[in-house]
Amino acid sequence: MKEIFGINHVGIRVTDLAEARKFYEQLGFEFLAGPIGSEPVAIMEHASGVNINLILNADSGITENILMDVPEKYPGYTHIALDVTDIGAIETEIKTLGIEITEGPITVPDGGVMFFIRDQDGNVIEFHQRPSK
Repeated sequence: MKEIFGINHVGIRVTDLAEARKFYEQLGFEFLAGPIGSEPVAIMEHASGVNINLILNADSGITENILMDVPEKYPGYTHIALDVTDIGAIETEIKTLGIEITEGPITVPDGGVMFFIRDQDGNVIEFHQRPSK
């Protein structure tokens, strides 16, 4: 479908709006609206144009990410990957914020570098620097 030209947003299921806002604001996302709708949803956007919808209906009694933390491999979206211009600077900032890096940094054969963190509900976020050309 040639009409597709980008991703509009990523939906992230969370348990608590205040905690999710606090976490994602540390990453530079700005709260726009919400909760709205029957789910309900809160909308945040980064200055880069990346938009996330925080879906505010996660069960607070569940402590495992079913797509990442159990031996069975269920189908579904496992993480969001954010392109960055300086992976080293992002790594330093993440550590300064006290956010744990759960995997990486990893350098892939083409020269790209990535590492992973998790939000307050265990949702996985990848920071990815493309290889220099």
